[in-house]
Amino acid sequence: MEEVIKKYLGDIKTGSMQSYKNLAMFPLLSSNNAMADYLMLDEALKENLVEIVELDHDGSVPDLEVNNKGERMVLLIDGEEVVGAKQNRIINTTILIAAHSSTVIPVSCVEQGRWSYDSRKFSSHERFMSPDMRSKKAEQVNFSVRETGRFRSNQGAIWEEIDSKAGRMNAESPSMAMAEIYEKQAESLEDYSKKFSLISEQTGALFMINGKVAGLDSFGKPDTFSKVFKKLIESYALDAIDWYDPANNAKPLKSKANIFMDGVNSALMEIHDSVALGKDIRLDSETVTGFALTHNSELLHLCAFIKENKAGNSNCNSRIERFSGRRRNRS
Repeated sequence: MEEVIKKYLGDIKTGSMQSYKNLAMFPLLSSNNAMADYLMLDEALKENLVEIVELDHDGSVPDLEVNNKGERMVLLIDGEEVVGAKQNRIINTTILIAAHSSTVIPVSCVEQGRWSYDSRKFSSHERFMSPDMRSKKAEQVNFSVRETGRFRSNQGAIWEEIDSKAGRMNAESPSMAMAEIYEKQAESLEDYSKKFSLISEQTGALFMINGKVAGLDSFGKPDTFSKVFKKLIESYALDAIDWYDPANNAKPLKSKANIFMDGVNSALMEIHDSVALGKDIRLDSETVTGFALTHNSELLHLCAFIKENKAGNSNCNSRIERFSGRRRNRS
């Protein structure tokens, strides 16, 4: 499986930068076109081919049940949010669900203040957790997989991150929902997303915020990436808005993107059984954290983030500290 990832990375070309304000995207281009036939989660939910529910009436915060009623596999992407039932959740890692199967999947709660049904089934509002929080969650899941074989996050830490971000962005809500942050910033997110566009053979993207690498998501075929493109842009834009500083003139250099790609390629790779189909590969180094999912020797999804406070890559921590201090002063 390590060879699959290295070959994939070796074939990738980095396209010309697109940018808006403090967010930059370098398209990742590949002639790769995975043969795996699957629906994306949003597609399957719209067609009523997948049902996501609590494990039972009482529910379990770190687990949900996915029932795939269709003839095709379904791909769930790390960080995708599902809303409803007893609490909104995000998916802890990328998972390929078999046709006509029921699978218990690992999730994290992104709505601390609610534990009561507002619907029986979950739906999608087509959102990802922001990459800064996904990065921290990926490190937590990597540790959990290594130590226990389970794809668990640090739930308390995730709630703290959401609470801090909501405070900085004036988006607190009674249930402390991540969704409120997105809703508060909807107009600004739309402004960002309109400035970026797909190009031919684009299977992924590497993103920079304030001139520093934030992370990348890349897939086994362009069709998959095109279906998550807008909500992926919006997730990175959420952090860009959070960290926006008009006085910061740092330039997003392609050389930094290439250095990060080299770091992903040289990261330690640990192979594990996935939650459902395929193999889960955990990526880790001093500067990189991430994971990949393969199936039948094909890469379906590769995700990598810069580790916080490593190699001078912390994204505007002083800016965040100023926001946090302002929030403390309000209380």
